Amino acid sequence: MRNTLWNMMRNATTLVAGLALAAGIAGCRVNVEKGANGEDKNVQVDTPFGGVHVNTDQTTAADLGLPVYPGAELVKGDDKHKSADVHLGFGEWELRVRAVSYASGDSEEKVTAFYKKALGRYGDVITCQNNAPIGSPATTSEGLSCADDKNNASVKIDHSDYGTSKNSLELKAGSKRHQHIVGFEEPKESKTRFALVALDLPSGVDSNSGKSD
Repeated sequence: MRNTLWNMMRNATTLVAGLALAAGIAGCRVNVEKGANGEDKNVQVDTPFGGVHVNTDQTTAADLGLPVYPGAELVKGDDKHKSADVHLGFGEWELRVRAVSYASGDSEEKVTAFYKKALGRYGDVITCQNNAPIGSPATTSEGLSCADDKNNASVKIDHSDYGTSKNSLELKAGSKRHQHIVGFEEPKESKTRFALVALDLPSGVDSNSGKSD
């Protein structure tokens, strides 16, 4: 996946709805709630086999199990920074991505220090840049590393999917299957901009690590 999170959600929703309708699946429901400007805001596709639920502009740091940096403000108003909660479920296969962007007048160093401490509730915290670790530890005790999992072709989500760049600094905690991420963007208007992300990936993505969670 190499689109922004919003494009990823929109493409997944369109695909599921199209396949369901083309197959004439009985019991298929497609519900789309429009925003003030006519854009798709909340989308729900349900079939007997599973579905896609997309909610935008409603997600907050608390929904991800993280605190808001003191004084930080929500960043919104464009697709790249649209907060979202995406849930895809098909039988036992489930994928959930929650993301929200904030901006602060404080330095990146201060925000980084705050979230290193906050992420500690999820175990070891690793610092990453260009998919490589900075300092130690290089891997969490649950097997999460800075590098993309090249051996897993089923699901691949990285910084580009939630709006940060390849060179962005990232903090990560958790396992390959359950991750909490804080990714930093280029400063804009003298403000530090960062994305908070929670990933819950399908069972099996961490099979190569020998761990189940």
